[in-house]
Amino acid sequence: MPTEALSLVPKAEAKQTMKDFKSDQEVRWCPGCGDYAVLAAVQGFLPELGLAKENITFVSGIGCSSRFPYYMNTYGMHSIHGRAPAIASGLAASRRDLSVWVVTGDGDALSIGGNHLIHALRRNVNLKILLFNNRIYGLTKGQYSPTSEVGKITKSTPMGSLEAPFNPISLALGAEAGFVARTVDSDRKHLTSVLREAAAHPGSALVEIYQNCNIFNDGAFEALKDKQQALEAVIRLEHGEPIRFGAPLLPEDGGDGLGSKGVVRDPATGDLKVIDVAAEGTEGILVHNAHADSPTNAFALSRLADADTLHHTPIGVLRSVRRPVYDEQMAEQLEQAVERHGKGDLGALLTGKDTWTVAG
Repeated sequence: MPTEALSLVPKAEAKQTMKDFKSDQEVRWCPGCGDYAVLAAVQGFLPELGLAKENITFVSGIGCSSRFPYYMNTYGMHSIHGRAPAIASGLAASRRDLSVWVVTGDGDALSIGGNHLIHALRRNVNLKILLFNNRIYGLTKGQYSPTSEVGKITKSTPMGSLEAPFNPISLALGAEAGFVARTVDSDRKHLTSVLREAAAHPGSALVEIYQNCNIFNDGAFEALKDKQQALEAVIRLEHGEPIRFGAPLLPEDGGDGLGSKGVVRDPATGDLKVIDVAAEGTEGILVHNAHADSPTNAFALSRLADADTLHHTPIGVLRSVRRPVYDEQMAEQLEQAVERHGKGDLGALLTGKDTWTVAG
């Protein structure tokens, strides 16, 4: 996979397989947890990159998903609540020979870690952030999270949550993230394709993964996983293709073989809306452009998802644009500083004129 994002990471000396990325640790999540599917997809995908596994690092925070580094036969760090993007940013900026991945959950990333997440995306640090969203706190036994829907009844909200949930995709786009995508844990093919694009992207890439917690929030994404419901609920985005979904309009019935529903811009409000193609025709149906400089359409697409029913939910790459990469810019500044002033002395800086000694 030729890509600028991985150009400095050493290549593996021999061909690797999924087995090479499995650690010797027993995988310990609840039976049926969606985390198993994501782990298998990542372990199966990484050999494609052809990178030395010693130069791949997974950093996690706190939560069920954050056990991830234990199960990867790479370097990794199980850090503290919400701080994974900060720790990973320092690592990625100082070690450009590493492929750095962040594994986090909706509670870890969007509650105590919210500031760290948005600033990593704003800076465009070369990180690949996998945000497992199950819309609940699983590790601490089922409290509502920043993505839980209004009215959610949990142990901490017995009368229903009063808080409007975050839309992680909207949040990432608002933070000027250059790569933003959404996928589903149980769709191995789609998940892998999104991971492949995220790995190739220079700079920050955020992938929201709808992940089922079958113990504390089972069936939260059933509308997207049930084959029949998904026809009407899932909007699969493909760059350069009309945004159509739903049961196909068959040629024998006068259709074009594409979905029966389409996404257009409402001239009255400027928002996006879903239309019935058979009744309203194809005029005005948007063609998805993931590489548009402006995030306007991507943001409008992110708002189509209904927080309660998850109908009309776009999945795929919403935005993929090139922005200046923080690590590259920092390296350039350091090179310029050395050229102008010679090699710096970090020790002298730390023990300079503004330090003092306290007698024991």
